Order: sequence, then structure tokens, then C-alpha cells
Amino acid sequence: MAELTYRDAVARGIAQEMARDPDVVLIGEDIAKAGGVFKATVGLYEQFGPRRVRDTPISEQAILGAAMGAAMTGLKPIAEIMFADFAAVCWDYFANEFPKSRYMTNGQVKTPLVVRLGNGGGARFGAQHSQSVENWCMMIPGLKVVVPSSPIDVVGLMAAAVRDPDPVIFLEHKSLYATKGEVPDGEIVDTLGTAKILRPGKDATILALSLMVPRALEAADRLQAEHGIDCEVIDVRSLVPLDTQTILASVARTHRVFTVEENPRLCGWGAELMSIIADEAFYELDGPLVRITTPHIPLPAADVLEDLVIPNAARIVETVLRTLSN
Repeated sequence: MAELTYRDAVARGIAQEMARDPDVVLIGEDIAKAGGVFKATVGLYEQFGPRRVRDTPISEQAILGAAMGAAMTGLKPIAEIMFADFAAVCWDYFANEFPKSRYMTNGQVKTPLVVRLGNGGGARFGAQHSQSVENWCMMIPGLKVVVPSSPIDVVGLMAAAVRDPDPVIFLEHKSLYATKGEVPDGEIVDTLGTAKILRPGKDATILALSLMVPRALEAADRLQAEHGIDCEVIDVRSLVPLDTQTILASVARTHRVFTVEENPRLCGWGAELMSIIADEAFYELDGPLVRITTPHIPLPAADVLEDLVIPNAARIVETVLRTLSN
């Protein structure tokens, strides 16, 4: 058992799959000798060499075009888009190329690839380098969307993503890279489409993702210690496929539901989850479905403003208290 940072877990997960399968390759800007702008690929160039770990030009379209061509011809590429916001620059690949090729060729052309993106705010990078784009990705039929919150999940879900036959969008939160967690020795392989109950509870369910997971856990501890409210916290982890069974079972136990979302409120991932809960578990509910989100605004660069708009433990506590008291 080792304690790893989230960024070191990225490198370990990739190394595990590259050592296992010689067809796995890594491409992106500054991911080779430099070890990545967020230092999440340190050591991979030295371990696997320049044929399998390749720097690219500063062109998101070129990166994803090369990845798609490699996948179509038998390799299993992992491509890095440095900032998730830049998915917009090469959105045609996300919306039209990756997810449609197998469908439109009746299975003759497959694109088994992983796109890694540095996602989310909290690092003062401003409106064009801080967006949470998981909701952009989950709306595209044919894409799988994974958003790990801990080092052990990074390793296990990376393995699952690389071994999956379909394109997987792997969103790594920039503000989690320095966080630490214990990761067992040996091979770790997780399963896409599985949520985790991180804290059992009986009074309310809090559904969280990525950076919002540790904040939800902090809020749940405070609600228990200060107010005697026992919240169940679920790390959704995978938006496509989505673990509806774990979520609906929790709703049936607690009868109250909150989402904590970093993405802007309009069309956020929590809206889809709440729609499913309303359809499938309406009569289990004892109160309104409540979403705790970032407002529908460009994310500020100023530290005090960015901290104000992204959900934090204090806002989660206040929202749960206000809702349960009505």
C-alpha cells in the first residue's frame, strides 16, 4: 500500500496499462520529457520511450485526429487535452467522429481510445481555463464519461477506460492533482458505470462528483457533528454509463436528495440525475429535489469570487439545513 497524489496516480494508471499492452500509446502537448504541464505523466517517457510517449504540436485537432487514426488502425491511444475547455476547439471529434464511427460502419471501424482532460476550477486560471465540461460530454451518444475523485479511482478507472472498446472521456480535476490517498500495490482494475457510497447515512443522499466529493464529505461530517443530520454521500464517478441502481437504492433509504455540481447550473449533470429520480423514485421522496451548483456565469479569475461561486462545504451545509427544516 502506497500513498500517492492524484497526479502520481494518473501516471501509475497509465504505466500499468502501457506495461500490460504494447498497443497503448500516449500523446499530447508536453507529456513526454516535461512530464505534462500538471506533472501527471512524469516518468512515462523514460519508462516507455519516444515511440510510445509522444509530444505533439499545440493543436487539439491534430492530437485527436492522430488518436482517432491510431485507434482505427489497431492501437489504443491515450490523448491529453491540457485544459478541458479546449475540447471546444476540437469538438467535432467529440460530437461526430469518435462516438459515431462504430455505429456508422456497422462495427467495422472501432475507436478504442481515452481522452484525458484537465477539468474544473479553483486554480485561478480564469473563464477559459477553468470550466467543468462533464455535462458537455455526457450529452453525446457513443461517448463514455468518467470523472474520478481519488487516487485509487484514478488508477482503477484509467485501466477500465483503456480496456474499454469505446471512446472514453477521462476528466481529471486540476485542483485535485496535489491531493493524496492510499493506493494498493499490484494491478488495479475498476468498472465503468459504478458509483461508490463513501459515507452511509439515513437522512439525505448527497450525490457528488470530482472536486465536489471531498466537499460533500466535509459537509456531511459537519451536518452530523453539529446538527445530528446523517447524510449518505455517493461519488457518482461515472456519468456514462450511469449507476442508477446505487443512486435509486439510496433514495429509497433516505427519501431526500441533493446534488453538488461544479458545472454551471443550466443543463448540468445533476439535472439529468434528478430527472431520472423523479421518473423512477418519485413516491420515495419526502421533499424537493435540490441541486447545489455553480451559477450560470463565466467562472471568475479573482480568488474571492471563484471561491464564492463554486459550491463549498458551508453552502452544502446551509442548503441541506434550510431544505430539511421546511
